[in-house]
Amino acid sequence: MGMELTFLGTSAGVPTKDRNVTSMLLDLIGIRKNYWVFDCGEGTQYRILNSPFKPSKIEKIFITHLHGDHIFGLPGLLCSRSMGGSTDPLTIYGPKGLKQYIETALSLSSSYMTYPLEIIEIEEGQLFDDGKLIVTAYSLDHRVECYGYRIEEYAKLGALNADKLARDNIPRGPWMLALKQGKQIQLDDGREVNGTDYLEEPRKGKVVAIFGDTIPTPNALLLAKDADVMVHETTLEAEFEDKANERGHSTTRQAALLARQAGVKRFIATHISARYGPQDIPRLLAECQAEFPATEIAEDYLTIKI
Repeated sequence: MGMELTFLGTSAGVPTKDRNVTSMLLDLIGIRKNYWVFDCGEGTQYRILNSPFKPSKIEKIFITHLHGDHIFGLPGLLCSRSMGGSTDPLTIYGPKGLKQYIETALSLSSSYMTYPLEIIEIEEGQLFDDGKLIVTAYSLDHRVECYGYRIEEYAKLGALNADKLARDNIPRGPWMLALKQGKQIQLDDGREVNGTDYLEEPRKGKVVAIFGDTIPTPNALLLAKDADVMVHETTLEAEFEDKANERGHSTTRQAALLARQAGVKRFIATHISARYGPQDIPRLLAECQAEFPATEIAEDYLTIKI
């Protein structure tokens, strides 16, 4: 099992009949029994209600920037989580001003949290390393302070080499778990066995790069470098590059070119302007795939395995 990313909203600026505004949920399958949410546009909690996810299991929320289509869903989600009786802590990361926004909304609405709520206003750099996952924030180039988040999973120990165990006459037993963890054990016959001698090569951890709104910027290459999955906005088609960049956004072609230059394995395009309907998506996808074939355009409720 590996992590899964679900798109709860994929529209830019305003919702449409087909797309809600921006939000993503990362299910940390196989790592911990919690979810991380990235951005929380208006209506995010409605999208969660129509999914298998439970708000009480949201452990962290990462906000890229303070434009409304990325944060207007926060107060409602926080209050619903509280009204559901959750007591599990929740941490929210985001730019300066996030704390004032949340505390003002909760205070003026006389809302009460049943759980510990921590709000961390970030700067560029590593946010935390818990021994399983490292999260780093990178500054982007938008009309307001904006970040992208790089989530890196630690390398996993390789599997035990069954053939080598058999050749050395190491029997199966309760010590197998310790060997899988690379530990040293003593067999019943007195032999000392080091688990690391029987492990295959470590498996590289997964890397996910989630962008906020941005025009092309040098930091983007650092954020996306060799990622297994890159999620990036494609607000407008290539024809409107000047308009997109003036407003702090990227086009289909610009985002796909970044995917190619950064050496990512898979590019998921999102944050689609409301001017585009379902009939326009094949054209937008073709523009991306001309630069980077391994591109998909997200729809609401799309879930990808990482």
